Order: sequence, then structure tokens, then C-alpha cells
Amino acid sequence: MSMLASNTAWAQAFDAARIYGAVPDRDGGVMGVAVAAGPKFMGSQETRAMALPVLDYQWSNGFFAGTGNGLGINFSNHAPLAYGVRLTVDTGRDEDLSPALRGMGDVDIRPEAGAFLNFNLSPSFVLTSSLRYGSGNDRKGLQLDLGAAYNMALAAQWRLGIGGALTLANAEYMQSYFGVSAAQSASSGWAAYKPAAGVRDVRANLSLTYVIDRRMSLTGAVSARALQGDAKKSPLSQKDNSVSGVLALGYLF
Repeated sequence: MSMLASNTAWAQAFDAARIYGAVPDRDGGVMGVAVAAGPKFMGSQETRAMALPVLDYQWSNGFFAGTGNGLGINFSNHAPLAYGVRLTVDTGRDEDLSPALRGMGDVDIRPEAGAFLNFNLSPSFVLTSSLRYGSGNDRKGLQLDLGAAYNMALAAQWRLGIGGALTLANAEYMQSYFGVSAAQSASSGWAAYKPAAGVRDVRANLSLTYVIDRRMSLTGAVSARALQGDAKKSPLSQKDNSVSGVLALGYLF
């Protein structure tokens, strides 16, 4: 119960295939709603809040689909290990989102093809990895996400989750989100900048879940992000460190 409930809080991006809470031979899913608040874009000093639907389902044959995990298949029949392929979406970036982006143009929404590998070291501790390709206007953006998460019971109805993650990105991804081409420099006023591939950011996560009953739970979560390397040096990165928060109500079905 607590694992799937905690997943609702982290359904902000596709940085991991969070299917490790499911029973391998059983259908099941989670639905609900989340309210999230955080920076308008990576490196922004402005914030925004939004309501988001939460809907993820997993079939006993390994297929899964939803707002947090994308569309894919888990090839593993053993609960400690999950691996497979999936399709996700890079949500892009709209230049109208902030005055800081004027003249930069939009980064279009793109489908991403990828693969994932998760390994449960124990029922409470899991290592995650995800590879995603296809983001950016040239469709060549590549991201490798590596993470770890630990969940524990504090009391009969309370669950605590802690975790950490980092993302490495290729030069094409970094150019789309942190670079400034000569044409963009002329139209935006930012100095031209060409970032290299490397670590984009590191993140620390903390969540607290209250189990209302056998199927319903309420989760509050915070995630601290620190930009790294050439992402941190970008003229678009007005703030290197940021904190995001999520409050989510989830129902297992």
C-alpha cells in the first residue's frame, strides 16, 4: 500500500519507472490527484503551482501505462528485479513561461524511447535506472537517470520515504535546455553558450504518507534539486538550487 501511495508524489517526471510496488502476477493501479509547486523551469527563480492527475496501471503480463511511468513492459517475472522498455514524453519548455525565456523559442514536446532497470535490495530499498532518448527540438536529447529510494513504517498508519537521484545528459539535451545559440543570443540578449554533456543535476527526496485505509492514502513530499556542471553555468540558470513540493491523494484499485 505505502509504496504505490508514495509513487503518486513523485509523478512529476519520468526519471524512473516506479513499478516496484506492484505484485508481478496481479493487475492493479493507483489513481488520484496531486498539487505540485516548484520552479517554472530548471534554473528558474520563479515558481508556479498546478494540479496534476495521477493514474498508473500495471497488468499481470508486465505491461504498464500511466502518467508517472509512461507506456511500457516489464520483462521480469521476479519481484526483486524489474527491467524493460517504455515510451515517455518530454514536456518541453514554452518561451512564454517566463520573461527570462523571451527570444529563446519553444522546446517542443517530444516522445521519448527508453529502457529501465530496477533492483530491490530489500522490500524497503530499491535502486533505479532509466535511459530516455528523443527530447529537444532535434530529437537527439539523451538522459540517464540513476536513483535510490528507501521506505519505512514510522507507525501503523505512517510511512516515511527518502531517496536520492542524479541525471546525466548528452550535449544535444544540454543545448536544448541550457544552451544559447547565436540566433537565440541575438533575439534574447543572453550571451551565446554551448554546454557539454555531463551531470545535469542531483536531487534529494523526502516523503511522508498517511494511510487512510486499505486503499487510500495522502502523501506530502519535497524534493531538493542542485544543478551541476554546465547546467549550473548556463546564463539561463538564475538559481542553482531549488525545492519542489507535492501533496497527493491516491487510491489503489
